[in-house]
Amino acid sequence: MKTTPLRPEELRGVFAVPPLARRADRGRAIDLEQNGKVLRHMAAGGLRRPLYGGNAFLYHLTLAEYEEMLGWMAGFPDDHWAIPSVGPSFGRALDQAPLLRRHRFPCAMALPCSDPRDAAGLDLKEEGSFGNDKTAGLDAVARLVASGVCVGIKYAVVRPDPLEDPYLKALLERVDRRFVISGMGERPAVAHLKAFDLPGFTTGSGCLAPALSQALFEACVAKDWTAAEELRRPFLPLEDQRDAWGPARVLHAALELAGVATTGGIPPFVTAISDRQRAELEPTARTLLARERERAAVPASAQGARR
Repeated sequence: MKTTPLRPEELRGVFAVPPLARRADRGRAIDLEQNGKVLRHMAAGGLRRPLYGGNAFLYHLTLAEYEEMLGWMAGFPDDHWAIPSVGPSFGRALDQAPLLRRHRFPCAMALPCSDPRDAAGLDLKEEGSFGNDKTAGLDAVARLVASGVCVGIKYAVVRPDPLEDPYLKALLERVDRRFVISGMGERPAVAHLKAFDLPGFTTGSGCLAPALSQALFEACVAKDWTAAEELRRPFLPLEDQRDAWGPARVLHAALELAGVATTGGIPPFVTAISDRQRAELEPTARTLLARERERAAVPASAQGARR
């Protein structure tokens, strides 16, 4: 895996945020074999920057599971990144820190926390994260970036219109946009990269269709916005279902229903989607995977004409 320090110019790209497969038994242990299938599927489509966080339900990992996951991630191929998450609470992060130090991850993502907090909490997940004084929070983030403690920001504030986002504009007045990536998948990605010139984006649905997600990014880099919008469109049915039923649990089921890997159960405190929802989700997931395979079957020299 990548072990060198992260430089801002390296944030240009797509960061996949996959689920964490578990065995479909009473213990629901992490299934490293099935997680390897997901990792290889993403890499085959060009996505080699996996970020394990909310979609992997890292909030609910035991320390023993966290240690097991880190050991597995540390063995990723040399051309892969491996980005684990920490927290969300301060105490939890302190418990996890000694386990992280055993390995040479280039960075770790701080999970958003909904506990009592203020500007020192450094959470950008919601605009109200810093209480009434949003400016103080953004100033604190800017200081962390300037000091080198923060090497990147995954911006994930949902807006009805991603082009109308005063909070993002205020952040970019304080932090060089090279440090900020769009953090909500393909839905706002084109708008964020076009209007705000952000260097990259995260994807959940791209774990199922990595080549399509990578092609979308490449179209944005080429400023072929028409092609980018066309490549974005196949993701929207799955994104709609994720927004309606829960992004992480729908993605967890989608990869299994499409036949990418057996993702198994999910941790307690989170319910799996219903049988009815699975029946509705399966054709959506399989259709997106079919589009992915169509893309992969086209020679690279001809893909520009078939975005």
